Amino acid sequence: MTLSIIIPCYNEAENVEHLAAALFPVVDELARKQSVEVILVDDGSRDDTLARLQSFAARRPDVRVVRHSRNRGLGAALRTGYAHARGDLMVTTDSDGTYPFTEIPRLLARMTPHVDIVVASPYHPHGGVEGVPHYRLILSKGASLLYRVLLRWDLHTYTAMFRAVRREVARLTPSKANGFLMPAEFLANALRLGYHVAELPTVLHVRRYGQSKARVTRIILAHLRFQMQLLGDRLTGRKPHPREA
Repeated sequence: MTLSIIIPCYNEAENVEHLAAALFPVVDELARKQSVEVILVDDGSRDDTLARLQSFAARRPDVRVVRHSRNRGLGAALRTGYAHARGDLMVTTDSDGTYPFTEIPRLLARMTPHVDIVVASPYHPHGGVEGVPHYRLILSKGASLLYRVLLRWDLHTYTAMFRAVRREVARLTPSKANGFLMPAEFLANALRLGYHVAELPTVLHVRRYGQSKARVTRIILAHLRFQMQLLGDRLTGRKPHPREA
C-alpha cells in the first residue's frame, strides 16, 4: 500500500537538520517495498523553518511542503496533512523525534487487515518513558486515564500523535480541535464511529532539540471540556457524525 508520512512543524529551525538525518534513512528503507511520500506542514513558523523544509523538498522528489500563512495549531496542521496526502496509509509523527522514526515500520506492521488505526502507546504495560518532565507525564497520563474510563479501558494512550491511520478513516472521522487536543479528539471520535484501534507499545523520549510548543494550562482545559462533552454524549447516547466523503 502507498504511504504518506505527515509531520507538522512550527518554529523548528533548530531541529530540521536533525529531523532530516533521522527520517530519510527510514523513508529510503520503506521505499524499497512501497511508494512513500513525506508531507511537511509548516504551521506559520516565524523563523526560517519554511526555507529549510523547502531546501529538502527541492532535493527530494518524495518530499512536499505545505504552508499555513499563519500559525493555526497542531490540529489544523494535521488536517492539512491529511488533506494533501495521497497514501492509502498515513503516518503522523512529531517533528522533534520524541518517538524515533525507526519505529515507523513497527507501527505499520500492526496495521493488519482488520485494524484501522495504530497508536503509539508509551503508557501500555510494555511501553515506557525516558527523560520526559514529570509535569508533562501527569498531564498526558491523566488525560489518557480519563479517556480510558470514558471510552475504552484496554486502550492505554490517547494523546500520542505518532500513529498510522487508513486514508478512509482520516477522511471520514470528524475533528474540530486546532490545538494539541486534536489527536485525542480524533481517536475518541474514531472509536465512537466503530473503527478498530490497535496499540504499539513503545518508548516516549524527551525532546533533544528546540523547544516544546505545548501550553500546559490551555491543553488541560481543552481536554477537560472535551471529556465533559464525551460524558454528556455517553449519557444521552449521542454519536459523532462521519464527515462527508
